[in-house]
Amino acid sequence: MCLIASISQLITGKIKINSKVSIGGWVRNRRHSKLGISFINLYDGSCIYDIQIIAINHKLKNYKNEILSITSGCSLKVIGILKYSPKNLQNYELYALKIKILGWVDNPGKYPISPKKHSLKYLREVSHLRPRTTIISCITRIKHSIALYIHNFLHKKNFFWINTPLITTLDTEGSGKMFRVSTLDFKNIKHQKDINIFKKDFFGKEAFLTVSGQLNLETYACSMSKVYTFGPTFRAENSNTKRHLAEFWMLEIEIAFANLAYIIDFTEKMLKNIFEYFLNFHENEISFLSQKVENNLFNKINKVLLNKFNIIEYNEAINILKNCKEKFILPITWGEDFSIEHEKYLTNKYFNSPVIIFNYPKNIKAFYMYLNNDKKTVASMDLLLPDIGEIIGGSQRENRINILDKRFKEFKLNKNDYWWYRDLRKYGTVPHSGFGLGFERLILYITGLNNIKDVIPFSRTPYNAKF
Repeated sequence: MCLIASISQLITGKIKINSKVSIGGWVRNRRHSKLGISFINLYDGSCIYDIQIIAINHKLKNYKNEILSITSGCSLKVIGILKYSPKNLQNYELYALKIKILGWVDNPGKYPISPKKHSLKYLREVSHLRPRTTIISCITRIKHSIALYIHNFLHKKNFFWINTPLITTLDTEGSGKMFRVSTLDFKNIKHQKDINIFKKDFFGKEAFLTVSGQLNLETYACSMSKVYTFGPTFRAENSNTKRHLAEFWMLEIEIAFANLAYIIDFTEKMLKNIFEYFLNFHENEISFLSQKVENNLFNKINKVLLNKFNIIEYNEAINILKNCKEKFILPITWGEDFSIEHEKYLTNKYFNSPVIIFNYPKNIKAFYMYLNNDKKTVASMDLLLPDIGEIIGGSQRENRINILDKRFKEFKLNKNDYWWYRDLRKYGTVPHSGFGLGFERLILYITGLNNIKDVIPFSRTPYNAKF
């Protein structure tokens, strides 16, 4: 049995016109003519194309009792002769010699993925079936391809992939917005606020789903120089915007002997490499998404490649926002973080390009970021993309143990809980830096979609974990 992708590109060399091939797939739609010929569009998810099956009455024994009853969603196995299509709608057609119906659709009138066009909002309500649509399967293949490219890109740059734990007892960001992991029966515990109850828990102390693998990743960076982790992270923020998820995938990179300037340069080069790969190897997907989602998708990606990213200090960004004529819902002052409206003004209007902002105030950034000489800012950076906003956040890590201990106090964190993290600063400390890239936000940008729930298989958001 071969895939439709192999047929559409004839990439194997084994598949030839007028040869007999066997395929399996699901019915997109079908129509029957009065001449005893049925036209069945079949897909298998291997590529963006369907293939048309030509089923002729006098050549198929089960034509009248089965094939005429086929509906959208039925699964088939087809053996047929591959021929060029006389029409421009597709390159090839398969003239059926045998069609076996593997799975019927119960109550076809209620099949959730009918041939008609469905909104992305509707498809979120049937996440278990939405991969059967062309747009969701297209996005899924792009995600797969980009993820493989990132792994290969980093491998060639001598990075090592480290599997950091998903369960942690530490708060990496110092925000406290984490999901607890526990085996305790809280319904039958009288004093839930008693901290000692966690001594009886599975890990002997309070544990959480990680918001970042960074702290663990630093231990390997300080031993193996260039490392990364790529996996799910969790944020218990009560946010249900188009850019936020409670569970999402993040690429995190840590580099020893590197300062902030190094990772600013690295992030730009890495993103441009990803975009170039996307343009060169996903032409069909870009054309499809340009028709369905965003007309200028190719130009949007190409523009990032051709232009240098604008790099400005936080102070300069504040001045731009305060002196512009734009009326923001949330006015900005020094010492505050940017909202999405501020980010969009900088990327979409003022610069009309990606922007990297560095040296943020220390009070709005995490404890582990390197304190600058002014004692007010830290060596941090955020990379903003038009429409999306922040896609990468990074910093030079604080490698001076005396300053790190002061930062623990400022954040009201117990330094003894971070004893192993402090050891990295006690035993052969080195300057090192890193960043995290939100993978779904990256996919959101390059596909032209505008809701992050549409680029992850099963979205986890407040009050939504039904699939």
